Amino acid sequence: MKKIILLILMLPTITFGACMDFYNQDLVTLQGEKFDLCEHQDKPIIFVNTASKCGFTSQFEGLEKLYRENKEKLLVVGFPSNDFNQEFSTDKEIQDFCKLTYAVEFPMMSKSSVLGKNVNKVYQNLYEITGEAPMWNFYKFVVLPKVESVHVLSSIVRPESDKLLNLINPYIKN
Repeated sequence: MKKIILLILMLPTITFGACMDFYNQDLVTLQGEKFDLCEHQDKPIIFVNTASKCGFTSQFEGLEKLYRENKEKLLVVGFPSNDFNQEFSTDKEIQDFCKLTYAVEFPMMSKSSVLGKNVNKVYQNLYEITGEAPMWNFYKFVVLPKVESVHVLSSIVRPESDKLLNLINPYIKN
């Protein structure tokens, strides 16, 4: 009887660290490796749909700087997409471009769609929460810890902008 009571008392501790549905996704990086969002649900995450041949591609620099300076408290995740006809054909081409041109080290997922009928699950969830889909490349969805809130920033909002930094600074500057 004591063992059952002890088990019941421990149950909240066991389930407390469970992964929320939003983060529980089967993601694969450009390198073909699995990526676990659940490990990052306690920090802000910037989801950004990327394209290698876009006028906003230079934003890789600012995104990488944010990631490198704050990677213990912040996650940046790139989702390469050809939805706007500005991305390379293969994951290998995208990976080489990002690494060689911008030294990108933040996680980049395998190329997928971020809108329409073939939208990936992360962007489907973001759409269901915000009612918004990317209108162009380098749209940023800032998801605060445990999906406390989600903020949508257009392509023209640069990673170093006050608008983005004001959202994440309370979580990364303590």
